[in-house]
Amino acid sequence: MKILIVEDEQIAALRLQRLLMEIDTSFDRIEILDSIETVVEWWNSHQPPDLIFLDIHLADGSSFELFTLLDIRIPVIFVTAYDQYAVDAFKVNAIDYLLKPVKRVALKDAI
Repeated sequence: MKILIVEDEQIAALRLQRLLMEIDTSFDRIEILDSIETVVEWWNSHQPPDLIFLDIHLADGSSFELFTLLDIRIPVIFVTAYDQYAVDAFKVNAIDYLLKPVKRVALKDAI
């Protein structure tokens, strides 16, 4: 499984990556991107991942912008500190909505 993590806080991204590897070491690749701009560039030059972990607030805007810029048809798990966006998240391919700090059990259940 190829996973894309979109998170602008490096510590949070690395923690999520570590938790994912603890849950399942067979993930092929875990890519970490930190902005809307880098996601758009990456998306246009790579095969889509199998799953996206997406923070809501990024340094260059709201991650919801990605759904107007790209044709995202794969499962998305939102990982954020904000609970007020859950309804919006499920309108754009979200299969789960995890609040930070992410707990291993919740992450495993989401996958």
